[in-house]
Amino acid sequence: MPEASVDGSTLIAWGVASSALPGQTQSGDLHLVKPVSTGVLIAVVDGLGHGADAATAARKAVTTLDEHASESVLALLQRCHWALKGSRGVVMSLAFANGQQNALTWAGVGNVECMLFRGDGAPSVNPTRVGLVTRGGIVGSELPQVRAQVVPLAAGDVLIFATDGIREGFSDGLQFETPPQQLAEQILSRHGKGTDDALVLVARYRGGTRTRG
Repeated sequence: MPEASVDGSTLIAWGVASSALPGQTQSGDLHLVKPVSTGVLIAVVDGLGHGADAATAARKAVTTLDEHASESVLALLQRCHWALKGSRGVVMSLAFANGQQNALTWAGVGNVECMLFRGDGAPSVNPTRVGLVTRGGIVGSELPQVRAQVVPLAAGDVLIFATDGIREGFSDGLQFETPPQQLAEQILSRHGKGTDDALVLVARYRGGTRTRG
């Protein structure tokens, strides 16, 4: 009998907003949202520096993640590390929303900030916040020992990724019931530094529902 799976394409609602460093035609800040049989992989990648070389490294990382999205977040970090040897390298944060277990597994290397805001069943301007603890390093040249963290997920929880082109404190005063795309655009417009590539990704968990595979 086929194993039960979830419809990853409807597991989350999400939006993204990004900008390149003024004067540059390419951004080294990229993202991936990839549904697989048990959930959704969400990734934000920041190529070191800016311009064409940063964009090339980030694209290589995103391609690697896309090709192997069903693997664990730690395996994906290692795959990206191997794929990026000899490149400028990247920093990244990965999160896998498992719709069967209603759990988020996440891990990161470097300074792509990732925070989970708990909906607690109702919209709130001051939800409980859980932050991903990342390890310093560079994927492609200096990969540290990384441990994945697992936290429970509930419908209404909001996950926000932000690269270092976004100023700290970007979550203050957010209306978390706002649609994810609008939230991402608000954060970028209000908190983008304008001195680096910048990207914000917002995902709201809709809750896992088992379906027949």
